[in-house]
Amino acid sequence: MTQPKIEREARLAAPPRLLMYILLSLLLVIILAVVGVLIFFGSDRRLSAVIPFAGIAGFVLPLSMILAAVLLRHDLPRRFWLWITLFWAVVAIAGGIGGLFLYRDALPPRYQEQMLTYVPALRALMPPTPEGGAVPTVAVTSAISPDQLLAMPLLAGTPTSQAPALVEVTLPPEATATPSPSPTPEATQSAAVSTPPPTIEAVVFPTTPPEQALAASLPSAAHIYGLTSQMPQEWNNCGPANITQALSFYGWREDQTYAASYIRPNEEDKNVSPGELVNFVNNQTGVRALTRIGGDLTLLKALLAANFPVIVETTFTPEGYDWIGHYQTLVGYDDAAGNFYVYDTYLGTGDGGGVPEAYQQFDSDWRAFNRVYIVVYEAAREGVVQQILGDRADLTLAAEHALDVARTEARQDPQNPFTWFNMGTALNRLGRYEEAAAAFDQAIAKRLPFRMLWYQFGPFEAYFNAGRYSDVLSLAQNNLATGADLVEETHYWMGRVYEAQGDRAQAAVAYQRALTRNPLYTAARDALGRVS
Repeated sequence: MTQPKIEREARLAAPPRLLMYILLSLLLVIILAVVGVLIFFGSDRRLSAVIPFAGIAGFVLPLSMILAAVLLRHDLPRRFWLWITLFWAVVAIAGGIGGLFLYRDALPPRYQEQMLTYVPALRALMPPTPEGGAVPTVAVTSAISPDQLLAMPLLAGTPTSQAPALVEVTLPPEATATPSPSPTPEATQSAAVSTPPPTIEAVVFPTTPPEQALAASLPSAAHIYGLTSQMPQEWNNCGPANITQALSFYGWREDQTYAASYIRPNEEDKNVSPGELVNFVNNQTGVRALTRIGGDLTLLKALLAANFPVIVETTFTPEGYDWIGHYQTLVGYDDAAGNFYVYDTYLGTGDGGGVPEAYQQFDSDWRAFNRVYIVVYEAAREGVVQQILGDRADLTLAAEHALDVARTEARQDPQNPFTWFNMGTALNRLGRYEEAAAAFDQAIAKRLPFRMLWYQFGPFEAYFNAGRYSDVLSLAQNNLATGADLVEETHYWMGRVYEAQGDRAQAAVAYQRALTRNPLYTAARDALGRVS
C-alpha cells in the first residue's frame, strides 16, 4: 500500500473535526454548568454568588467557541466560524429578551433583588410604585374631622389590681399562629430554654406610669453580652433572624432557618408580624416573649439595664433602595454617646458590641411602627418585666398610652403621616374603628410610603369594620400591583370583604391564595372553612 493511500485511510478513520469540535464544546458547557450548580448550592442557594460566575461564563463560552472555529477554520466546514458567530449573536439577543421577561415574570423576588446589585438597570422592570411612592388616597373620607380626633377623650381604663400574665397571645385578628411540634433535641439542651416555666406570683401595678422614677434609677450605660449574631440574614428574614439572636442569649442553638420554617414557611414571604415572632417563642421554646406598641427610649433602656434582649421594628433605607421595614435587636445604650447599640442582621454588629444609632434618629425611625417592641425573657423573671412595663403590661392600657403619645405628636406635627397612622393603630386595638378609619384617612392623605401596608394592616381592619369595603379592596389591589402579592394578609382582607358581601366563592379564592402564601395562616384557614 502506497504512502499517500495509507495517509488518506488514516484521515478517513479519524473522527471528523466538526464532531470533535461539537463534543469539546458540549464538554465545556457541562463543566461550566456543574461549577455553577456547585457554587449555587454551596452558597446556600444564593443567586448573588452565581451571578459573577455566570457573567464570566457567558463571556468565556461563546468567545472560546468562536476563537476555536477561527483557528480551526481550515479543518472545519467553510465559513463555520461565521455561522458560530451569528449563532451566538442570535442567542445573545434572544437570551437577553427572554431573560428580561423571565426576570420580570418568573424569577422569585429574592433573586430579583440580588440581581439588582449587579444590573441596577433591571429595576425598571420591577412592579411600578404608586405615583410619588405613596399609598394612593382612598375614595371615601370619614365625617370625623382632624380636630375632633385630636380633641377626643382617651376613655382610659382603670388599671387592674394585679398584673395579667404576659404570655397571652398578642396577635391581631389577621395574624398567623404557628404550629407546636416538639422541640428538637438541640433546641432543648439549654436549661433556660427547656425548663418548664414556674408559677410567678402576681405583681401589683403602680398607680401611675413609672417613667420618671424609671429614668432616675437607670445607669448611664448598659450592655448585654452573649448573643450570637445571625448576620447575614437570609432573604426577607430579618424577623426570624432577630428572634433567633434574642433567643441565643438564653442558650438557643438553632439558627434563623429553624425559626423561619415555622414563622414564614414560604421563602418569598415579605412580612413577619411582631405577634408571629412572639407566638414562635411562646409555642416553640421554654422562653417567653411579649410585644406592645407605644414604647419609649426610657423603657428600652430599663429593659436593657435589666438584661433583657429587646427587638424593635423600625424603618430602613439601604443604599440604592427606598423605604422598607426592618427588625433590629437592641444590645445596649450609652447616654454619654447618645446611642443605642443594635445587632443588625443586615448591617452587622459593628465592632462586636453593636452598631451605634443616635437616640433621636432611632426614635424617629421607630415611630413609623408605633414604637413596637418585643421583650424576650425567662419565665422566672416575668415579675421584673411586669414591674418595668408598669401599666403598659396591660394590652388596653398600652394601647391607650400609645394613642396619647400619637395624638400629642399629631398636634405638634400635623403633617407627619406616621403620627396619624399610629393613632389609627391604637384606636384599632381599642375597638374604636370609626375613629381609627378617620385617623388612617389623615395618614394616607399625608402620603404614607406605599410599602407601609406590606407590614401594617390597620387600615384594612379599620375600613372593614367601618363598612368601607371599597376602600379595603382599593388598598389591597394597590398592594398587589406594587409587589405585595406574597403578603398573605392582603388576600385575607380581600376575602373578608367578599365574605361580608355574600360572595362566598370569591372569598374562598382569596382565602386560598392567602394560604398558598402562608400555609400556617390559621385566620385564613378558619375563614376558608366558613365559606367552603
